[in-house]
This record gives sequence, C-alpha cells and structure tokens, in this order.
Amino acid sequence: MAGAEPQLPSSAAPAPGRAVPRRDGRRDRWDAHKAERREQVLAAAVAVVEETEPGAEVPVSAIAARAGLSRTVLYRHFADRADLDAAVQAYIVQRLFDELLPAVTLEGSIGDIIERIVATYVAWSAAHPALHRMIESDLGGPAGPGVVTQGTDVVAGQVLALISAALELLGGQLSEDDVAVLDPLTYGLVGAVVSAVRRWLALPERRPDAVVLAETVTDSVWYLLDGHARALGVHLDRDQPLVEILEGPPLAGTDLPEPPEPPDQPVPDHDGEAPA
Repeated sequence: MAGAEPQLPSSAAPAPGRAVPRRDGRRDRWDAHKAERREQVLAAAVAVVEETEPGAEVPVSAIAARAGLSRTVLYRHFADRADLDAAVQAYIVQRLFDELLPAVTLEGSIGDIIERIVATYVAWSAAHPALHRMIESDLGGPAGPGVVTQGTDVVAGQVLALISAALELLGGQLSEDDVAVLDPLTYGLVGAVVSAVRRWLALPERRPDAVVLAETVTDSVWYLLDGHARALGVHLDRDQPLVEILEGPPLAGTDLPEPPEPPDQPVPDHDGEAPA
C-alpha cells in the first residue's frame, strides 16, 4: 500500500516474543581500546615526523617507541607501512582542517575572508613544515584519490560554493560557460595557494616572512576574484562587510563606466557636404 512503512525481510525481523540481542559490552570496550591505541600511535607518529630532519625517513621503530609499543603491537592496528602512512596523512590533514575550515565563513568583508583563510593556512604551515611535507605525498592508489587530493577537494568545494552563491546574489549574469569554468578556476586557485606555500617552505631562508607571504597571496587571490567579477559586470568592495553586500541591491553593472559621449559630428551644409 502506498505510504506504508517498508517491512524488514523475514530473515532480519526478530521472531515474535524473542528479545533483541544486547550489545556485547566486552566488544564495545575492545573497540574503544583499539580506537584509543590507534590515536596513540598516530599522535606519536606526528611527534616523530616533526622531529625528523627534512628528507630523512621516519622509521616505524621510532613511532612505536614514542607510543610505548612494540612494532608487533603497532602493526596490529595497521595492515602495513602504507596503511600506517595513509592514516598519518589523514590525521595530519584533519588537524589542519580543524584550524582551516572554521575560517571559511561569510564573516567580515571579502578581503577579510580571503585574508583569514590564507593567513590561517600559512601560519599552520609555517608552524608545522614537517607535517606539510608529510601530506605533500599523495598516496592514492587504484582504490581512489589519496587523502591530500580529497582534502583539497573539500576546501575547493567550499570556496566554490561561496563564490557561486555570492555571484548569484550579487546579480552577476553568468553564461553556461561562466558557470562551468568556475569549478576548474576555483580548484586552480586553491592549488596555486598551496603551491606558493609549498615553494616558500622549501626556500633555504624562507623569505619573506609568513606575514608578508600571507598578505601577498591574499592580494593575488583578491586580484583574480575582482578581475573576474568586473568581467561579469559586478563591482566588489574589498572592505565592505559581505553581509551588507548580500543584503543590498544587485551590484551587476555598478562599476561599468558611463559610455562616452559621441564626438561632435560636423553639420552638413545645405548641399549635403560637411564643411571643411
């Protein structure tokens, strides 16, 4: 009957009068113990990575020793070294996201938003260069993209959603091609920021300092966004709170210059010819 609740298969439905099996408390405690031990190993791995010289291998024995475990016990929680490395990457990326994603909000002006995201990323990278190097290696295999690619997708996807919504609310006239190209442009923009920071971390003297780098990258992102917005006839005020912009009238065409007055044309004389 239409609207009726779906019925469980007979094999899945409990028999009449039969109590629902209780959860195994011992199994729950064991699962919690495994999760705690795995967290212990990952935290130890991060500590060892941060202490390791650039280019040096991070031995599993050092991770096990820092975690207070033997290699044998450590590998009870990971299939092999590749599985351990992938888990460490995911753990580091999650730590970065815990700081970065709260910055991806509509609070403040457009300039504030860009600066907040870029400055947060640059500051984290400057404080944890070894962790940044660790997540640079994409371990993705036949099963799918690695955690770094997935992480970039998350950030780029959120930025893309912000840009798309803002352009629509601001009254930008987007063609099908404009909408389609927003995706690769946004992912390219995020990739450019990551590449700039990666190169900066690799420089021997790491100049300019982190504050100047963040300011310069912020300016570059702004120039790109502002240029594309102007091409769509949308004027963006870098310092105006975004909430005010979104609550105001559409901005499409507000920064377009007035068309120039046509030049004075000589008035033809009575014979139909312009005077010399």
